[in-house]
Amino acid sequence: MVQLDSGAVAEGRVTRVTDFGAFIQFENGETGLVHISQIAHSFVRNIHDHVREGENIEVKVLGRDERGRLDLSIKELLEEPEEIPRPRAIGRQSPQFEAKLRSFMRDAKERTHGGGGSAGSAAKKPAGKRKK
Repeated sequence: MVQLDSGAVAEGRVTRVTDFGAFIQFENGETGLVHISQIAHSFVRNIHDHVREGENIEVKVLGRDERGRLDLSIKELLEEPEEIPRPRAIGRQSPQFEAKLRSFMRDAKERTHGGGGSAGSAAKKPAGKRKK
């Protein structure tokens, strides 16, 4: 039987999958958690895409928390990709959209400030009646 100390690699059975991780039970009866951040090197949106209840998986023991529970990792056993994929950046809008937006903002400024005035001054509103 494998000693479940920090750094050990062991096979266990997935007993429960939650939104935040997967619980793994070992043949000695101990249970540990693979947090969702320890599933893969890339961002994990849905943990069910990576692990399923009832399957046997190999994990690395990262250590134990303050209550003696096992902290586990799958990602530590995976080869790290050369470049971790980054979220897709939003590109610039089309030049036509940018021109329309500038025109709209300029027209809105002129309407608000009567064609002149500084951008920092607000339009004056008539004072409303106070309730007594």
